[in-house]
Amino acid sequence: MDNGKASGLPEGAARVLSDVLAALIVLLAMGWALSFQRTLGLSLYPQQLFAAMLALTVALAFLTLPGRRLAVRRCVPWYDVALAVLGLVTLGYLAVRYPDLVLMIFARPPELWLPGAITIVLVLEALRRATGWALVVIILAFLLYALFGDVFPGRLQGRAQNWQMLSGYMAVDSNGILGLPMSVAATVVVAFILFGVLLEITGGTLFFTDAAMLGMGRFRGGSMKIAVLASGLFGSISGSAVANVVGTGVVTIPMIKKDGYPAHKAAAIEAVASTGGQLMPPVMGASAFLMAEFLALPYSQVVLAALVPAVLYYVALFIQADLEAARLGIRAIPAEDMPKARQVARGAHFALAFGVLIYLLFWQRYQPERAALWAALVLAGTSLVLGYGGTRPGLRALFGAFSRTGRAVVDILLISAASGFVIGVLNITGLSFNLTYLLVQVGGGSLIGLLLLSALVCIVLGMGLPTLGVYVLLAALVAPALIQLGVEPIAAHLYVLYFGMMSMITPPIALAAFAAATIARAPAMATGLAAMRFGWAAYVIPVLFVFSPTLILKGAPFDIALALVTATMGVWLVSAALAGFFRGPLSPGLRAGFALAGLLALVPAEAFAGGIWSDLVGTALGAGLMLRETLRVPDPGAQT
Repeated sequence: MDNGKASGLPEGAARVLSDVLAALIVLLAMGWALSFQRTLGLSLYPQQLFAAMLALTVALAFLTLPGRRLAVRRCVPWYDVALAVLGLVTLGYLAVRYPDLVLMIFARPPELWLPGAITIVLVLEALRRATGWALVVIILAFLLYALFGDVFPGRLQGRAQNWQMLSGYMAVDSNGILGLPMSVAATVVVAFILFGVLLEITGGTLFFTDAAMLGMGRFRGGSMKIAVLASGLFGSISGSAVANVVGTGVVTIPMIKKDGYPAHKAAAIEAVASTGGQLMPPVMGASAFLMAEFLALPYSQVVLAALVPAVLYYVALFIQADLEAARLGIRAIPAEDMPKARQVARGAHFALAFGVLIYLLFWQRYQPERAALWAALVLAGTSLVLGYGGTRPGLRALFGAFSRTGRAVVDILLISAASGFVIGVLNITGLSFNLTYLLVQVGGGSLIGLLLLSALVCIVLGMGLPTLGVYVLLAALVAPALIQLGVEPIAAHLYVLYFGMMSMITPPIALAAFAAATIARAPAMATGLAAMRFGWAAYVIPVLFVFSPTLILKGAPFDIALALVTATMGVWLVSAALAGFFRGPLSPGLRAGFALAGLLALVPAEAFAGGIWSDLVGTALGAGLMLRETLRVPDPGAQT
């Protein structure tokens, strides 16, 4: 902890300066999205914008994030102020001189490699302060490989690079820190985070929680279902599973425990619901936009492909919440604790902003960032007039959203810039091709073997990383190997995203589960294991859509409809088997029967020759078991 004696920038002055820098980040992103540079007659490279925004981000990081995480400081030390100024000057120089410098990469002049080396050091230190050591260590390993790749044996051998050339390449090349991840984060992600911040300021998040409570509170186990719905809604626009846990879990976890759920299960279901938000359109932890860029597909196509697997994930979670409530005898939320329908109806204007967003994205084909900005404008306008929950934000609060957004995107912009290191090393050394070849060889040329190996690699590499970092790393390292063996490209990218996100609930480093366990005061490992059970669908569904793209809406309409019906049936049956309850407790034999029928029904008919028979047998067996239990226990004694 800072003892307050160190010289530096006083806290008040630092806060004002930080607010200005944060607001400038958002204003630059908005200006670019709305093409203000063309209105002003300026001809700029996109990388000049990215460098300017990264300059502001690095400076903001040093002004707001202490060198020791969680340390408390009364003023910003002089050395952090110096680092902030150095970041502004160095990256500002790169932004201004970019058109000339980008032509000098292989000439290696000092005016390029020196600011490039400084930029690498500053970005990595700012990243360490923002996210911890995990991602920094991975990036350092990649940079060391770029410098000494020729000493590695066999297929891992790469082309060693001169450090001066590497510094300049990483700083200004479009495959470096100013590349694709930064392009998406600096435009699309900033716009959607602004929309999310405005939702919070105007009471939108409270509205969604109230709406979830009004819709689900009257059913058995309503608190658990509220957590699933609220966390899914909030998580679909949030960029972090852990942030989602912390943001909604402080409300939902105590509510679930109060209803009588064990603490570790209360924490587990919140962790799984929050993690699923990163897989749910429209934002998918910002990975949806980057996936569209990587695959050169319309954003709407990525969203549609991701929709069904995400819905099945939540269907499985919702069914388990319901069956757990029935098994434990947990009833509905008392009427006096429910919000009034008239009060919730006053927040209907929030739906208008989402309607505008969806209309502009899917019907008018607007760029995602422009659609998000127009939706944010509608949200701000309706909230100024109507408000929610007895409060109506003023103009000052709405203008404050710019600085709040700028602070909120620091982590994402730094992760995106750092992701450029990984992509740059893969391109310049040939490591990308070598890793793809190695994974295919280790998998023995077998798709099933490669899927199992890839799932393990994704879970291990994803441990401790934020959503965007997980996706970029895995899309570059693992997805190409799957595509090499004939997997549909979008299925391969969704596969690695799913298993990368499962690191959030898979011990030993299950960040989302452990964060929820801390709030619930539950054992961390027990929470992680319960979360794996609740989130079982995410370990199975990606394998299914790899073998049969009908689950990502690719194929004939009849085949897609059949896959959706049988997959939903399968999810229900397996969830009942895991809960050990349907209309009443299930014996071990019945649980095995439900599980077998569910797995057979889950397999899409197009997955292999004769797959239709698997669907028919599983569906018929499952329907028979359900009917038997319904007749055996005609009245479970609780609402469903």
